Amino acid sequence: MGTPIKEWSKLEVRAVVRFLFSKGTKPSEIHKQIAETYGEGTMSRSRVYQWCTWFGEGRTSLCDEPKSGRPKTSTNEENTTRVDELIRCDRRMKIREIALKLEIPKSTVHEIVHDTLGYRKVSARWVPKMLTEDHKLQRVEISQRLLQRCQQDNGDEDTTHIGVGPGGDFQANNNFFDNLITGDQTWVHPNTPETKRDSMTWKDPSSPVTKKFKVQRSAAKVMATVFWDAKANLTQQWLQRYGWEILPHPAHSPDLAPSDFHLFGPLKRHLGGMAFETEDDLISELRNWFDNLDVDFFRVGINSLLSRWQKCIDLHGDYVEK
Repeated sequence: MGTPIKEWSKLEVRAVVRFLFSKGTKPSEIHKQIAETYGEGTMSRSRVYQWCTWFGEGRTSLCDEPKSGRPKTSTNEENTTRVDELIRCDRRMKIREIALKLEIPKSTVHEIVHDTLGYRKVSARWVPKMLTEDHKLQRVEISQRLLQRCQQDNGDEDTTHIGVGPGGDFQANNNFFDNLITGDQTWVHPNTPETKRDSMTWKDPSSPVTKKFKVQRSAAKVMATVFWDAKANLTQQWLQRYGWEILPHPAHSPDLAPSDFHLFGPLKRHLGGMAFETEDDLISELRNWFDNLDVDFFRVGINSLLSRWQKCIDLHGDYVEK
């Protein structure tokens, strides 16, 4: 399984659709290959079928057709290609700089960049730690060992039956994940402010902008220690009683720990905006939240390890994207 392409443009994907269609590939298979190569959501199934229809009718242009009622601008195929080439050479180049270099209006460059090419500005991604080569090697080795263990527990070292579970996560149809238990710790506070994203609201042009006041977290806090499997959360005493085997986990790897990448985020979002007068009230709310979680929630978190181990190997030990 190859590494998905993270940086792409609309024209590139459309060119791939045209190439595969000219080779006689069915639209459904084209959509599948696009999703595997560029990621889910790159181009919808209906859009793939639409472009295949256009190419079948003799269309050669990969650019969007001018929309009716709009004046003709310099948003043509030549300028689109030139803008795309400049961005690929310097991804920090500003729209103003592109407009000056190509001597075309900024509004045209903006339309080409955002509407035609589908580019968007993204910030650098925060990662827990700058991984050394030793860290990456350890992550790859442990991921390989756990994948192999998963295959062996299935009774077939060459075949692991993999399907797609709820939420698009990979899941293995064997006993390995049914017997896997994970655990971790996180601090929770009696008052957890909502994030800016969680507090977003719709507004019309006449509505005032909602103000959000800065709230300091309480100095009081509770350490939540959680053990859980593909069915529900467990207790440390239960684990100790039955002497479960401890599987290896690489250092500095929250992206390979289900509690970090699957459990604690929803927990903190649930607590956002809540305030508790006593520690007992906070603990009671935590227990209620865990008790109300569906079994599928736990199953998805555990089963997604399979795809994350494989991605870690494919990325040569680098951090796995969300």
